[in-house]
Amino acid sequence: MEFSIGELARRTKVKVPTIRYYEQIGLLPLPPRTEGRQRRYDAGHASRLKFVRHARELGFEVDAIRELLALSAEPNQPCVEIDEIARRHIAEIDQRIAHLTTLRAELQHTLDECGRGKVCDCRVIETLADSGHNHDAAQPTSRRNPERPRHAAPPKSVMLSKRRSG
Repeated sequence: MEFSIGELARRTKVKVPTIRYYEQIGLLPLPPRTEGRQRRYDAGHASRLKFVRHARELGFEVDAIRELLALSAEPNQPCVEIDEIARRHIAEIDQRIAHLTTLRAELQHTLDECGRGKVCDCRVIETLADSGHNHDAAQPTSRRNPERPRHAAPPKSVMLSKRRSG
């Protein structure tokens, strides 16, 4: 049974532009076309696309999905390589969780320090304006400058940008 790209999108819950993208990067094989140049997909395309969608939902990167698809084409081989790809991905997830936990703790700490006063005294705005923070690494970030009073006004650059946009 063959069907259109719209039907494939409906069956797999993947948007048409995403299907075309997956075709372009080789995750989904190009389908045959009718004489009118319309793409015609089959159950194999739908199955592969569901596999890709689920792998993306689990956070696998495109290259890892490509590897998994290649390995899945050899069903009688040991799954040691597949297990290693999954282990690497779990390690990446653990790093992201640690980073998000650090970010959450910082934001909660900032919110806990809030004096519930005026915007010019807002601890959240002050923290966001602090360009000394580095959130690229999954490590604790610097805290408020202890020499700066808790309810000091945010830097002038923040106040100026508020005036321009407000």
